[in-house]
Amino acid sequence: MQHNWLFNTTVPKSMDNQPLRYLLHQHWLLPKHLIFSLRSDNRILVNQHYLPVNFPVHYQDQVTLSFIPTDFQHPFPNVLADSAAALAVLYEDANLIIVNKRRGDKTHPNQPGEVGATINHLAAYLAAEDTLPYMVHRLDQETSGAILFAKNPAVVPSLVAEIAAKQVSRTYLAWVSGSDLPDQGTIDLPIGRDPQDKRKRRINGRHALKAITHYHVLRRTVGNSLLAIQLETGRTHQIRIHLAAINHPVVGDPLYNPVHDAPFLLLHSWQLSVPMPFHETTINVTAPLPPHFKTFEAGINSTRQSS
Repeated sequence: MQHNWLFNTTVPKSMDNQPLRYLLHQHWLLPKHLIFSLRSDNRILVNQHYLPVNFPVHYQDQVTLSFIPTDFQHPFPNVLADSAAALAVLYEDANLIIVNKRRGDKTHPNQPGEVGATINHLAAYLAAEDTLPYMVHRLDQETSGAILFAKNPAVVPSLVAEIAAKQVSRTYLAWVSGSDLPDQGTIDLPIGRDPQDKRKRRINGRHALKAITHYHVLRRTVGNSLLAIQLETGRTHQIRIHLAAINHPVVGDPLYNPVHDAPFLLLHSWQLSVPMPFHETTINVTAPLPPHFKTFEAGINSTRQSS
């Protein structure tokens, strides 16, 4: 198991003549406590030399960052390995991995000793290279599609901060009930806990937080619409609650759609756009449609042809 994580990179042109502290905190989104640890141990080098964080860096300067386990609260998470056969990898490099989560699989276990979640399958896959998976974000159990994990603790803070800063773009596909909604729209309704059902959330529920969802219509049929959806916030069940609130619930949603119009939730994490930590490149990944989407769409096409 690796016990230090070394990154060699260069100062981008946009950070020319900016303080090193600004590069680390504002551009690479490292938390202040982590910068303090790196600085205190002289584990930040610029052109192979120590540089005070208030000093400026310059375009194409060589920056070396060296992380150690004590930098992190949980450097080696205890994740039980399950079969890797169920895992479909969409993208992988030395620092992160994006997999195509199956509908019905949890993102992570809820009980000690539990297996069968996506992260358990990923732990088995990464065991061959003596690497652990690290949580970055989550998908609902019934939601399929692209989900991002880290392969070391050093990139987790930056990736989590990128999501919070809306630098990671997430696009979902959903079939919804009804075809009379506008071509595009924004839903801005706060979401909190449902005091009557601990499984659910509700608009203006207990401890409600701001929630914003953007959508546009890709396709309309008699009785249903296919939407592309982007989240500005990331509340639990946000897409499902927001679409139900405008009377266009996700098809097959067992919690928020009172009409049993499909056996499975038709919500899919379709595309992820992720800026690479400590680099100036962005990766774009698309998760292919899962079988239950294809079955539903085949049924729609069959109905259209027979009518």
